[in-house]
Amino acid sequence: MASVLLVGTPNSGKTALFNRLTGLNHRVANYPGITVDLSVGKLAGLPDCDLVDFPGTYSLRPISEEERVAVSHFEASLGKEDVRRVLCVIDATRLEKSLFFCLQVIRACQQVGRAVTVVANMGDILKRHRLKLDAAGLSAELGVPVFIASARTGDGLQAVVDHLSESSSPSESGLFAQEGDVLASDGGAADSAFYEAAHRLAEQYGAPSDVLLRSQSRLDRFFLGSLTGGLAFSLVMLVLFQSIFTWSAPAMDAVESAVIGLGAWILPFLPDGVLRDFAADALFSGVGAFLVFVPQIFVLTFVIGLLEDSGYLARAAVICHKPLRFFGLSGKSFIPMLSGVACAIPAIYAARSIESPRARFLTYLAIPLMPCSARLPVYTLLIAIFIPRETILGGLLGWQGVTLFAIYVFGMLAGLVLAGLVNRFAPAGDQVPFMMELPAYRLPALIPIARKSVQRAKHFVTKAGVVILSVTIVIWILGYFPNQGADLGTSWLGVMGQWIEPVFQPLGLDWRYGVAIVSAFLAREVFVGTLGTIMGIEGAEDNILPLVEQVQASALPLGSGLALLVFFAIALQCVSTVAILAKEAQSWRLALRMVAAYLLIAWTAAWLTFQLTGLFS
Repeated sequence: MASVLLVGTPNSGKTALFNRLTGLNHRVANYPGITVDLSVGKLAGLPDCDLVDFPGTYSLRPISEEERVAVSHFEASLGKEDVRRVLCVIDATRLEKSLFFCLQVIRACQQVGRAVTVVANMGDILKRHRLKLDAAGLSAELGVPVFIASARTGDGLQAVVDHLSESSSPSESGLFAQEGDVLASDGGAADSAFYEAAHRLAEQYGAPSDVLLRSQSRLDRFFLGSLTGGLAFSLVMLVLFQSIFTWSAPAMDAVESAVIGLGAWILPFLPDGVLRDFAADALFSGVGAFLVFVPQIFVLTFVIGLLEDSGYLARAAVICHKPLRFFGLSGKSFIPMLSGVACAIPAIYAARSIESPRARFLTYLAIPLMPCSARLPVYTLLIAIFIPRETILGGLLGWQGVTLFAIYVFGMLAGLVLAGLVNRFAPAGDQVPFMMELPAYRLPALIPIARKSVQRAKHFVTKAGVVILSVTIVIWILGYFPNQGADLGTSWLGVMGQWIEPVFQPLGLDWRYGVAIVSAFLAREVFVGTLGTIMGIEGAEDNILPLVEQVQASALPLGSGLALLVFFAIALQCVSTVAILAKEAQSWRLALRMVAAYLLIAWTAAWLTFQLTGLFS
């Protein structure tokens, strides 16, 4: 099977181009460091050819772990016989930055006899500003074909595909034939020559940069201002978490009504006995309780996608660098930490882009404390139980959204404090200067973001659904037998739950919540399904009640509810997160010590919360 290697600098639109050319939907964002591993897809129109997407890098001399992954795999792949050519993506709006890397790629490919094709992406931006790039002149200078295209709109991509279908041979003409002695050397002399050549080519053949930078500078004066930048960042984060409730509320209500209505329609057709009880307790009360919260996963992913694609997240990283540096972290830690709001696993991978080993280690410590989307069903369940659906400021803000924002801030602060403490007492390590490329502002592409959000919600259901269904079946069997659900306390589950009840009793939680907490180690969202199954068995009703109403009927104390929130905010890294953390940090000892430490800290903080709530209630 033939293959084409796709390389480029970060934020050049390389992964967006990969998605266009293959029809896949890998994650795309408007900030550096989003591609953290290799992706492979079939080239559209060329079924016998694979397109291999490498992580973006600024140079073939790697600095960060992410760049080491890209460069090592790229250099190893160049020697494979099935490689047809290398497709190098450059940013047509920031030509000088991209050409430095592009020149290195061309030289490396010529040394091993590989053909190179250059795609100048962002052609739609040039067209919008009525700017031009001299592709023919640049092609003659580089000695390789140069195409202008737009991964965003698809313009120019058919010409690229047609070119890839043709036979290829490396070129020995162009810039390298004229200045080969210097460009073929190694070390600082070659780098200086590459910089000079990139600057000259960008000035001679590229679009005028001042036209594009003028509007960007005006926006940066606002979003990076000492006063306005901080206020804008706080407002953006508040809107992010407020939208999780307000935008998803209608869809959540619709899903809840659908689950209840489906249960009310199906259950009367089932015969009395085990099958009917299983459908009511395990499927509709257990799995159904989890499905209600899926719209929030979609909204969370959609809003973060808007921030990513607009170019704001890189500015947020710059704004956060100074406060994060106080805790030993880097501004680049912000991006993995915010990614952890969706899922800790890609966030741990994204930490590869942090050059400083010490900052990367401290980021590993902070990421599991980020309030990931798997915790979201737990948070929203408890918030719905204790916080009324009332609004303030003329309906602009709701108390539930403000509470969720406070929970997320608490989780982030906990991660920062822990990283700061470790940084203070741990031995000093290497420090690397903070550098962050600021991508151009642009209007987010709504359709790709919506598609990605749907896929994220679907993946969330399919990935967690298998675990939740399996756990739900086990929990239902243990809770239903040997007395057919007549007395949950004397069931197999009740007996097992009473063994662990002493651990959670000081938090005001009985064995039912203890069982749900323990099961959540498989996946945090399992807590909701497990609790729904237990409540369903205990209710022994054919009509399916929302889990919120069932927990409210059980009279869960406010102090216990707050203790649960604190416990989940600090503890319970799921088993998948622990495994990935051990792999990336290359230390199972570190991962297991983090699990034990966070569990101990979480239990202590939850106990203090329960006690303090009791004093003031």
